[in-house]
Amino acid sequence: QVQLVESGGGLVQAGGSLRLSCAASGRTFSNFVMGWFRQAPGKEREFVATINWSGGSTYYADSVKGRFTISRDNAKNTVYLQMSSLKPEDTALYYCAASTRRYLPILPHEYVYWGQGTQVTVSS
Repeated sequence: QVQLVESGGGLVQAGGSLRLSCAASGRTFSNFVMGWFRQAPGKEREFVATINWSGGSTYYADSVKGRFTISRDNAKNTVYLQMSSLKPEDTALYYCAASTRRYLPILPHEYVYWGQGTQVTVSS
């Protein structure tokens, strides 16, 4: 089992920045590919970014490329999502997730463990 706890969400004006954190406990954190997803009211859960076990490989949704950066600190069992140039359409509940796949997965069913989410609201 892996427990994931997100933090760092909040209310921010358009153009602002936030950094989300996801702390993991349980099984060896570095064994997992980590990802961030988001879900806005009435919409399906959407892939945001993913990072491999070492942090050396990442992949982003087109909608956030160039504005968001995913990173991880295996010594702290934590994955981060630095979000800049935020837009109102970035408003959503943000989830981190852990996968045992040996590539960079972008579909929710490819992830085994999920956090409870942290709310990000971007005002215009």
